Amino acid sequence: MFEEIVFPKNNEKEFIEIAEKLGTKKITFLYNLEDYKPKHNFDTDIEIKTGIISKTSNTSHAFKMSKFVAAKSSQYDRELIEGKKISMIYGFEESPRRDSMHQQASGLNHIMCTLAKSSNVAIGFSYSSLLQNNPMITGRMMQNLKLCKKYKNNVLVGSFATNPLQLRSRYDVASLFRLIGANV
Repeated sequence: MFEEIVFPKNNEKEFIEIAEKLGTKKITFLYNLEDYKPKHNFDTDIEIKTGIISKTSNTSHAFKMSKFVAAKSSQYDRELIEGKKISMIYGFEESPRRDSMHQQASGLNHIMCTLAKSSNVAIGFSYSSLLQNNPMITGRMMQNLKLCKKYKNNVLVGSFATNPLQLRSRYDVASLFRLIGANV
């Protein structure tokens, strides 16, 4: 499922302007806990949601403040997923571990997929990671998409843009992810 997820730095209006031009229907602003803004008053037809990027230590507090709590993949992924306090976890492909000879260290495995499915935690995939043109990240993402498809995980595909000019049309994002194996 495609959902426009972005990380604004007091430039929400610019994100909205470009999103309107691209025909985006819904956008989710993710903030650090300290910068969280629950309410926005923008004159737009786009549905605006807000969420918090959480770390392991502050998930309980973040969950009380927002309905949508996301976490970037780290060494504490299992704790985050089992705690059922997050809505989405993303960035598995950017794991610093080295790939072995016969398998990629994609950060995701069958156990994590099963836990995410039972905890109703979505797995996020970033369009901006693919734009880095790194074959290792692309290969890891393909492997993770296969795992998510096999274990029927909820998948969120988005741009994860930090700059408004990184936004892309949902059709561009969906077509690129279809090439690497996603059902978007």
